[in-house]
Amino acid sequence: MQAFDTEVTSHLVDLTPLLLEQLDAMTDRMVDVLSRTEPSYRDLIRDSEQELRRTTRDNLEHGLLALVGAPVADRPALHGAREIGRRRAAQGIPLEAVLRAYRLGGQVTWEALLRVSAQAGGRHDTLLLQVAGTVWRTNDGECAALAEGYRDEQRRLAGVDEETRCRVLEGLLEGRGDDPSFVRSAADMLGMSLEGRLMAVVALPAENGEPGLDGVGPELLRHGVRSMWGTRSGAQVGLIALGNLGPAEVRGRLEALTTGPVGVSAPVDGAGAVSSAYRLAETAARTLPRTTRRVVTIDERLPEALLSNSPEISSRLVGQTLGGLLALPAEEREVLLDTLAAFLTSDGSPTRAADELYCHRNTVMHRLRRIEQVTGRKVADPRARLQWQLALLGAQHGRPTQRSA
Repeated sequence: MQAFDTEVTSHLVDLTPLLLEQLDAMTDRMVDVLSRTEPSYRDLIRDSEQELRRTTRDNLEHGLLALVGAPVADRPALHGAREIGRRRAAQGIPLEAVLRAYRLGGQVTWEALLRVSAQAGGRHDTLLLQVAGTVWRTNDGECAALAEGYRDEQRRLAGVDEETRCRVLEGLLEGRGDDPSFVRSAADMLGMSLEGRLMAVVALPAENGEPGLDGVGPELLRHGVRSMWGTRSGAQVGLIALGNLGPAEVRGRLEALTTGPVGVSAPVDGAGAVSSAYRLAETAARTLPRTTRRVVTIDERLPEALLSNSPEISSRLVGQTLGGLLALPAEEREVLLDTLAAFLTSDGSPTRAADELYCHRNTVMHRLRRIEQVTGRKVADPRARLQWQLALLGAQHGRPTQRSA
């Protein structure tokens, strides 16, 4: 931003609070004009209005602070414009429409300057003549940077085929994120930053064989979230660059799309942690029954994960702990397993278990005595209850409880 003389700078500093008060109104005006005049932006506003409002407000605020000389060290000059250009190219918005939107930002900024000058009694009108040229030169520079980022993304999309991007993703999942040269090349090919917060996702196929997350990449991109997706070990795998979004927001988007079991990692910093994040997300997904439509983290499935990673121990635990019950005739077996599950879920309360099963407490007590007889374990023994709970998880006895007495 061009430096002004001391008097002009002083006047601009006086106007700063009034200018910043205009940010929400400026954002509203831009979104309104774009929705009415740019057909390509209407779909973007419909699908991801909050992302558009956030980036628009951030850019307007950045421009105002730079204009008045306030520190804006959070990002290099013109970096934001290039990133917007890249994002809009990936979203399929025509370059001409994106440039018109940025020029609209310059117009809205100029209107805000006029408005706050009028609120100050017009005593700053003279300085606006000195500021005007800077406003429009800055806007022209941002438009040039935006077009550069837009065309870079177009060239990247045209020059890197899907097979190459999948190989890059595979390398990150296998642990090559500690190689700086590989990471730089991967970031360029994938068109996403690998230095910030990342989240790994593993989606198992739905019960009908369809992808567990259908159309997830384009849907996230409409909300300003970059990601890369591929297939590994029969599962859909993804790497998401969180950017300014929180993991809960991204998880909410995934939950709206899932048709099967999905595991997600906690956010990790940088490409070096991607391989570990992937393994935890995969383990979390594979603890879920195939009929499930859920998104879970490993922290929500730790007991199941321990059992799934030790199949021999899990099988032995089930056999030693529930073997007698599993050998009973089907009808009795199901009743007793449901009763045991309800009893454990109710913290060992026969009364609450009876309420859950819609039967009399005495009926639950009778069944518990039968369970003790068959398994050789006592319901009053805390270790026995722990082993039963783990064995039920190991046996994947996760269906809904029977509701008849």
